[in-house]
Amino acid sequence: MQLLTPALGLIVWTLLAFLIVFFLLKKFAWPAIIGGLAKREKTIADSLATAEKIKLEMAQMKNDNEAILTQAREERATMLKEAKETKDKMINEAKEEAKAQAAKILSDAHASINNQKMAALTEIKNQVGSLVLEVSEKVLRKELSNKAEQENYIKTLAAEVKLN
Repeated sequence: MQLLTPALGLIVWTLLAFLIVFFLLKKFAWPAIIGGLAKREKTIADSLATAEKIKLEMAQMKNDNEAILTQAREERATMLKEAKETKDKMINEAKEEAKAQAAKILSDAHASINNQKMAALTEIKNQVGSLVLEVSEKVLRKELSNKAEQENYIKTLAAEVKLN
């Protein structure tokens, strides 16, 4: 039973050794340990604060990016709309210009056809007038007294005119 109940001297010396170690640790080790723990606690708190700040900044950046993306989509839609309107306008202008040119060409063609028609009619009238004069001149020169001979002569002249 001696192991279970230590002697009074052993208790005193153990208590004295404990108190000396305790005061030495309190004097030299505890400030360093407490300072290290405080420094670590401050570093962790700063890291958490920085992380929270970065998290807020990231959320703000995400919102800004979404706003910029939305604005870019709107600008793209506007640009596409403007491009389509410009394309439609250019196509319509080209169609109108083509219609105007076609109408002008058609008008010029009609005028040219009318001019050529008038020139052809004038030419035909001149030729008919010449032929009538020639036939009349030949009929008068012949001075035929017989009506049957005149008719035969006119028929031969008409046949000559058809051949030319």
